[in-house]
Amino acid sequence: MKRIHFFRKIKPRLDEKEYPVNQEIRALQVVVIDENGQNLGTMPTQEAISLAKERGLDLVAVAPKAVPPVTKITDFGSFKYQKEKAMRKQKAQQKKIELKEIRITPRIGKHDLEIRINQAEKFLKRGDKLNITVILKGRELKHPEFARNIIEDFLKNLSQQVGVKIEDPIKRQGNRFSTLISATAAKLD
Repeated sequence: MKRIHFFRKIKPRLDEKEYPVNQEIRALQVVVIDENGQNLGTMPTQEAISLAKERGLDLVAVAPKAVPPVTKITDFGSFKYQKEKAMRKQKAQQKKIELKEIRITPRIGKHDLEIRINQAEKFLKRGDKLNITVILKGRELKHPEFARNIIEDFLKNLSQQVGVKIEDPIKRQGNRFSTLISATAAKLD
């Protein structure tokens, strides 16, 4: 009997080494901000650590590369949780742009071309980038101008429905011609 392995997605973890805590802070002097956001000024690191311990909290270097490092008196567990929460929120707000491809042949029928134009319009309105490819075979390779004309006609018909921005001009790679396009912001809605 085969074993089935389930792989969990690894959650974004806050690297603890990025934010030194208490004894990990190597600077002699640090700028200290208390738990209420008040600037307590520059003081020796050991004094700042003892001040944080008196309050039952940790001294966390929030800007360790600054000179002197900026530290904050806070609960490190809570600080770590807030940073991870902010990272998750930022990741959720990122827009993922996909690269879609539409292939056309030189002998494509009028109806098939209309279907591909509608599909391209749908992709562009969704915010994806689109790679339009024409593949030539056999004797078609003797007439590369047909491929260029087909792509130009396709772009002309598509630009009547959606604003098209050509990101990569038509170029030949062996037996295929391709171009990369995206929607302009003006006609996206």
